[in-house]
Amino acid sequence: MITVSDLQEHPLDQVHRLIEPGPVILVTTQHRGIPNVMTNGFNMMIRHAPPLIGCTIGPWDHSYTALRETGECVISIPGSELAETTVDIGNCSGQDVDKFREFDLTPLASQQVAAPLIAECFANIECQVADTALVDAYNLFVLEPVRAWVDPSRPHPQMFHHRGDGTFTLDGETIDLKDHMTKWQYLL
Repeated sequence: MITVSDLQEHPLDQVHRLIEPGPVILVTTQHRGIPNVMTNGFNMMIRHAPPLIGCTIGPWDHSYTALRETGECVISIPGSELAETTVDIGNCSGQDVDKFREFDLTPLASQQVAAPLIAECFANIECQVADTALVDAYNLFVLEPVRAWVDPSRPHPQMFHHRGDGTFTLDGETIDLKDHMTKWQYLL
């Protein structure tokens, strides 16, 4: 039997590497008529009905001001084929670079927010800021999806997840445990 003395203590400043919250996403904003896109690895579903998404975006991000002032954005979910581009997008600031042009991304008009969708992503979720109570303390925006889009030509996209150290995990095999979801049948 394993005991605590068999375990190795893990540094607290690396706990995020054990529980990465969600897939790497791209967040688009539009501020004063100028679209921008940023890479984000700290996001999570908060609630499924009605849906709420948590996303950490801080004042060090160029998109922070746009999100605070406009109260809207688009969460675009790239597939693994965009992993290198997604990391490169995160290595520069929209304050200095037109990232749509620099990374050859195709902006598409959203239906309910000013921020653009990204055609190269397999899913796009138009969002409005639902709650800013945790922004000052934790840079955590609570976003409410108002419209969502998926590319039907890509029914099984492979997402990727940041491990907090420059490495990424790709989605793998899917297992079907629907028959075990007895308490949560309404989600199926």
